[in-house]
Amino acid sequence: MKKDISFTKPRILHIAPANISGVPGQFVQTEQQLGYDSRLVTLFPDPRHYFSDICLNLPFIDFAPTKWMKRLVSDPKKLVVHNRAPQPESIPIVWQAHSFFEQVLVDARDRLWQPKIQRAIAHYHLDEFDVYQLDGGLGLYRRAAFILEMKARGKKIISCYTGSDLRTRGVIKEIDDIADLNVTVEYDHLRLHPNIRHVFFPFDASRFALHEHHDNAKPVRIGHAPTNRGAKGSDIIIPILQELAQKYNVEIELIEGLPYREALARKSRCDIFVDQIGDLGYGINSLEAMAMGIPAASCVAPGFAAMYPEHALVEVDAATLAAKLAPLIHDAALRRRIGERGRTWVLENHDAVQVVQKIHAFAGIA
Repeated sequence: MKKDISFTKPRILHIAPANISGVPGQFVQTEQQLGYDSRLVTLFPDPRHYFSDICLNLPFIDFAPTKWMKRLVSDPKKLVVHNRAPQPESIPIVWQAHSFFEQVLVDARDRLWQPKIQRAIAHYHLDEFDVYQLDGGLGLYRRAAFILEMKARGKKIISCYTGSDLRTRGVIKEIDDIADLNVTVEYDHLRLHPNIRHVFFPFDASRFALHEHHDNAKPVRIGHAPTNRGAKGSDIIIPILQELAQKYNVEIELIEGLPYREALARKSRCDIFVDQIGDLGYGINSLEAMAMGIPAASCVAPGFAAMYPEHALVEVDAATLAAKLAPLIHDAALRRRIGERGRTWVLENHDAVQVVQKIHAFAGIA
């Protein structure tokens, strides 16, 4: 594949383990819309079938023996995702092998991957881009050699963190040392890195149709869609929803383990949506619900409401969830008002073009 000389803007390569929650793909598609030659390389496909560009399909990632070995050699605290922000002894958390055997396995995996990665670099000219955005803070290998080489050639390096990458794994020190910009779509990450900027999730709300709210003529459907129950606080949320279903004319829509399109279809049937509780803040689930005009109930990260007081989430925690949902269950007009306000807020704040342009301004990309 030859370089397309018709592009005059910097060429941007996004590298991500997978198109997690569709965020790396949204960056790429938005940059393409803005006239950039932007590509996405993922190490493995996302199981929910989000947009895919160059997928390397590397072995030994979603592989049962690999998961078994991780439990033996890795730090057990890094294998569990919680709904509470970590309190690390040092900031940022820096990834290092938990044991001699973990280092051996990581090095062996990199060596096994190397021929396939090198063929992809040659075939797609992955070393000829001008900007490398690491959506997750990782390069093509766990070691940082490729990214260090790109930096030595004068390329711009952006580390963009999207979730548990900064909370549990931490930064790759060699990459963190040379990154031109650290940016995050997770507000709680501001407490986990001394030099990082926050932007909203890039999101295209215009592609979602508005939910038609009924006047309580049928059961009020409350949705919850945990990708990881521990991260969402589902063990608290689901029993509260079950109690509400016993008291009121409520049906629970549990959306779990489904392909993306099917999950969206199920979500569009909901009248209220509960995202998560804890202190990590809202996620893509809330944005999708609000884009459909469905009230979204979620925790927000500490400090978020003070920074963004006009946010349109129904802010909840374990103690207030039932009380905050009850008025919405009873009042269809209230659901409509909060739903409409939520869609407007998402359109105004999560617009993908604005988010990408903000990152480019931070990084000095023309």
